[in-house]
Amino acid sequence: MSDPRFKVLTLNDISVSGLERLPRERYEVASEIGNPHAVLVRSADMHGMDLPASLLAVARAGAGVNNVPVAALSQRGVPVFNAPGANANAVKELVLASLFLAARNLFEAVSFVRGLDLEGAALEQAVESGKKRFKGFELPGRTLGVIGLGAIGVEVANTAQALGMRVLGFDPQITVERAWQLSSSVTQAASLEDLLARSDVVTLHVPLVAGTRSLINADRIRRMKQGSVLLNFARGPIVEEAALLQGLASGRIARYLCDFPSDATARNERVIALPHLGASTLEAEENCAVMAVDSLRGFLEHGEVRHSVNYPDATMPRTEGTRLVICNANIPNMLGQISTALAAADLNIIDMLNRSKGEVAYTLVDVAGEVTDETVTRLAAIEGVLSTRRIR
Repeated sequence: MSDPRFKVLTLNDISVSGLERLPRERYEVASEIGNPHAVLVRSADMHGMDLPASLLAVARAGAGVNNVPVAALSQRGVPVFNAPGANANAVKELVLASLFLAARNLFEAVSFVRGLDLEGAALEQAVESGKKRFKGFELPGRTLGVIGLGAIGVEVANTAQALGMRVLGFDPQITVERAWQLSSSVTQAASLEDLLARSDVVTLHVPLVAGTRSLINADRIRRMKQGSVLLNFARGPIVEEAALLQGLASGRIARYLCDFPSDATARNERVIALPHLGASTLEAEENCAVMAVDSLRGFLEHGEVRHSVNYPDATMPRTEGTRLVICNANIPNMLGQISTALAAADLNIIDMLNRSKGEVAYTLVDVAGEVTDETVTRLAAIEGVLSTRRIR
């Protein structure tokens, strides 16, 4: 590219701790900027956004990417980065705070006291006579079911176990890394239904995808213990709202605590709905911004892919040659065609890396010598190549 500086468009306020990691001699960062090479985003909805042809990458300073058109960007050869685990402690603390709110009826107790228009002895008498309405339960010995054992789920499970709870976990896609982090005292549930039937409290920590939408539905709520507590600090639509309301009305679910108020739940007396506070801490915002910016820099400057939701992790030590970054469809003979095009340009391959993820693949190639515009154009013209970039 003719401009040696990368242009980064910010769609939300991004923590200064993250933005400071973009050196000003190489990056131009602004909330309004033409032809950006990258976008940094938190909660802004990008689905209706006109995505410029200059766009090389999108980085979200957070975990979920429901506000980013991932599929469309994948087909354009644009990696989408997120910050998995960067806000895990913040969400874990909010989940545990909500668990105590439910166990000890603290929200209702505070509301009761604030509603007493009394003083002196009358206030004391009203407090003593009213406190029996808020009798709760202690956590040791109770069973917590954790659905989803990613960064947040593992932290919640381990902390709950340390508090004396029996913990059941269910995640058929748990990674080796998370399995190593999980306490050996956490019991694996045989199935989602098994976990629901055995748990006093259920907490959800799965992403919102097609397979998890309405994961907690009427049939699964019927399998829960009478008087169960349900915590949802993942995404609202993971719980089917009509089934939830029916479960609350019947007492099957005694309490529902979530981070996503809706018209139906915001004023329900059995619901404590918080205003999406999961990652609303100074530390979480800083951690997410730093992680997103670091991933973005690694990609823009070296073609490295770390923490991408749509492209595979790919890192390769830099050589003195020119680096080619190629996003392509995961179809046969792509490497052969790329190698042939480079050979036709009389370019010797120093090092090469190819990784795939679902329908897409990612290729890094270091070659000796200068790569001309003509060679880049020839590579881009190969059927199945989605994007091509050279890094000198």
